[in-house]
Amino acid sequence: MFSKWLIAAALAAAATGNALAAADVLVEGVNMPAWVTRGGLKQPLGAGAMLQPADEITTAIGSRVLLRLGDGSAVKLGENARFVVAAAAPAPENRNLFRATLQVVAGAFRFTTSALAKARSQRDVTIQLPTVTAGIRGTDLWGKAEADREFIVLIEGSIAVKRGTEAEVAMSEPLSVFNAPKDMPTPPLGTVSMPDLGKYAAETEIASGTGATRAGGKWKLTLGTFTNQEDALGSYDRLRVAGYPAVIRPISSDTGTTYRVRILNLPSRAEALALGKRLKAELDIGETSVSM
Repeated sequence: MFSKWLIAAALAAAATGNALAAADVLVEGVNMPAWVTRGGLKQPLGAGAMLQPADEITTAIGSRVLLRLGDGSAVKLGENARFVVAAAAPAPENRNLFRATLQVVAGAFRFTTSALAKARSQRDVTIQLPTVTAGIRGTDLWGKAEADREFIVLIEGSIAVKRGTEAEVAMSEPLSVFNAPKDMPTPPLGTVSMPDLGKYAAETEIASGTGATRAGGKWKLTLGTFTNQEDALGSYDRLRVAGYPAVIRPISSDTGTTYRVRILNLPSRAEALALGKRLKAELDIGETSVSM
């Protein structure tokens, strides 16, 4: 039993991340379920985790993920996404230059850089879709890799886009679109309307009231209190397989030890209650409680 408890604790630590072995990418927010695969081990993705090179993030229907790069830029992922942090770190020869290679295997993403992040450091970021590559120096763009096409919408700034052996295309006009239909030549740049851009942006935003976790969130959702360790581990395993980063907290008293199964890092009571309501419906969880 004790060894099984240690295994469970080790898996939880691997999923939430270890700052001492971290890459320069913070998981700032997660609308679960979502997973990270590292070294062949797939675990639920938790807010506050630090990603390592080659980590692959997978999201489910309705899921969203917010990542914060080391230069302050943000990457937002939509549902049914597969995303790999191939590299992300300051350049060895120039610590003010942040370099990253980000791979969008499937799904929607948004890369955005705040004014403060732009002023604070230089960046050399490459975003790789299956057949399209975008080189970024500091900008705001949205894109998606679908089964029948890949496309990128420039919101602000400028980027250089290349597809396979085709000539590189410079994009500098806001709302311009690079569209790459599968098995067809790439047409000239198009444009997108503001209403359509709003719809696209909603695909990668974490909406309030959906039970999302945030790095540094102080609220906890308790999903069960057990007197038997095996029962607690069963609940823990069920939640984690489903993509929810549950943890177990043992509590000792004069009458023995109880085990609380919880999800941490919820930013408010309202978000904790929303997650509890959702888990009752999705996983038939019983009574829940929230606390700080």
